Amino acid sequence: MRTLTALSHLSPCLTPSPSTSTPLSHPLPFSSRLSLPSSTISRIHQGILSSKRRPMAPVHSTAPSAAVISSVGDLFNFILSGPLMPKLGFDSDKVAESIDRWIRCGSQLCRLFQLEEFKLSIPEKARIYHFYVPVFIWCENQLLNHKSSFGEGDEIPPFVIGVSAPQGSGKTTLVFALEYLFRLSGRNAASLSIDDFYLTADEQGKLRSQNPGNALLELRGNAGSHDLQFSIETLTSVRKMTKKGMKMKLPRYDKSAFGGRGDRADPSTWPEVEGPVEVVLFEGWMLGFKPLPNEVVKAVDPQLELVNKNLKAYYDAWDKFIDAWLVIKIKDPSCVYNWRLEAEVAMRNDGKPGMSDEEVLDFVSRYLPAYKAYLPTLYAEGPNGSKPDRLAVIDIDEKRNPI
Repeated sequence: MRTLTALSHLSPCLTPSPSTSTPLSHPLPFSSRLSLPSSTISRIHQGILSSKRRPMAPVHSTAPSAAVISSVGDLFNFILSGPLMPKLGFDSDKVAESIDRWIRCGSQLCRLFQLEEFKLSIPEKARIYHFYVPVFIWCENQLLNHKSSFGEGDEIPPFVIGVSAPQGSGKTTLVFALEYLFRLSGRNAASLSIDDFYLTADEQGKLRSQNPGNALLELRGNAGSHDLQFSIETLTSVRKMTKKGMKMKLPRYDKSAFGGRGDRADPSTWPEVEGPVEVVLFEGWMLGFKPLPNEVVKAVDPQLELVNKNLKAYYDAWDKFIDAWLVIKIKDPSCVYNWRLEAEVAMRNDGKPGMSDEEVLDFVSRYLPAYKAYLPTLYAEGPNGSKPDRLAVIDIDEKRNPI
């Protein structure tokens, strides 16, 4: 009955309003909808009537209306048309069995992002049901598999999900949405970024002075500009947050400090997390990068040789703590420049301080060598130590949509 309530509330938004719809960069097969076999319709119908989740407000009808079933069918077809479905292991049967779960997550994300549930544009609908919701359900299934591997009474360490994605690709928003959905589902979640482990401003200054002329180590970003021992201590502590009453503060980095050069934020401002923690979302632009033969990186940029040497210590500081991986794959690293430029132009148009086009180019140029050197191996082999059944590689286009 809870699902029926949700469907009655959501049904008007399941078909986008023509006045608000704009085309996606990849076509959506609305003109050739998948046909719904009678067994699937029956499964959806039974799922609506027999949901065993905690009850919502009572519904007075005893069966879903024809309009509701039709709307569910429309959404069902739209979900199945998403490019991530086969990659994440979803088929029509699996979606039909949990259609109430998909709709509930979609409704929650509409509220989170303050979208008009009754007038979702096609891009908004695709971002929710083709990207965020299937990725969340994949992550939640991974978490359930993790928990099932422990015996009754065992202390279960938090499940750490690594999100490796280039700057500007939308990883921060994705992690925000995932943490929100985990919390609403009753699972205590925490998030960390590799940014949180940058060297302090003083330490970064020392690194810069020790490597004069190396533009890749002049500012924060590349391997060598992180406090790896601090990372190990933090991730080890988070993994021990298994009991009620346990508390710890999660580090944060202030990118605005020292005129934009950045510094570790004051510990008094760090958010506190309480145990037991079930899932940790750990994101970063270079998570999963593997060191390469020197001749390979030197061919990209001679300055990358020291960065490559530094990278050897990063597996023990980051990657070995990660249980499952989301890797966001881009077609061309130049997208990073365009995305950053878009963000800075928007800030300037809003009257906020932002980098000039030249400053954006200089900023991104310090990361491009690493992208060009390490992304091909990351995409071809996956992160170091990753398991195929716990790895999802998501291709996105220049509009940040899955393809």
